[in-house]
Amino acid sequence: MSPVSALRIHWLQHVPFEGLGYIEPWAERHGHALSCTRLHAGDPLPTLDDFDWLIIMGGPMGVYEADQHPFIAAEIALIAAAITAGKRVLGICLGAQLMAAALGARVFPSGQREIGWFAVEPAPGSAASPFGGALTGPLTVFHWHGDTFDLPAGAVRLAHSRICAQQGFGVGSRVLALQFHPEIDPPGVAALASEFGARLRPGAGVHSVGQLLAGHAHFAPAQRLLETWLARLAAG
Repeated sequence: MSPVSALRIHWLQHVPFEGLGYIEPWAERHGHALSCTRLHAGDPLPTLDDFDWLIIMGGPMGVYEADQHPFIAAEIALIAAAITAGKRVLGICLGAQLMAAALGARVFPSGQREIGWFAVEPAPGSAASPFGGALTGPLTVFHWHGDTFDLPAGAVRLAHSRICAQQGFGVGSRVLALQFHPEIDPPGVAALASEFGARLRPGAGVHSVGQLLAGHAHFAPAQRLLETWLARLAAG
């Protein structure tokens, strides 16, 4: 693979306690420029000319809650325009749901939350995507979601879990959506546990705060998977 030129990566942040995690040091190592829109602080959205690569991060709101979060409609329009323009687009958790909506798919409550460290597996047919093959078998990764989405038309499903059939999809070589969190690092898990831990009710699909904080062995394998996908996105 030939060296990739430095890219302008712009990311959308929905809440102050969800950052880029392992994406940030990867981008810095490869010389990519980072900029951010803090939607929670009222920052204006970028224009298409402002970036080569758009990353949409997570948040506790739902795609269908535009009445409570007025930026959602404009955000979906930006994502759709970025995809149409051939930009690189990566969405994680809420970001993946927003991408599904931008591609015309339904986003809705799944009826079962998936919070904690649970395995994802390659979906049948995932090899049809340029992102296929990076996930070679079951891998325990971090989750924090209660919503899901229908697979958009033209997308290739990449992964599934016991609880959630839609764990990721790709469209061509520049569009990647991930329902789970391979980017999350120990401070990121600690921040989520601090913000929401008191409200957790552990069960079959929800881990306790202690279980969330005890997932040390899972960070590095998820980071390796993430970096494989980031390299493929960068190559475009």
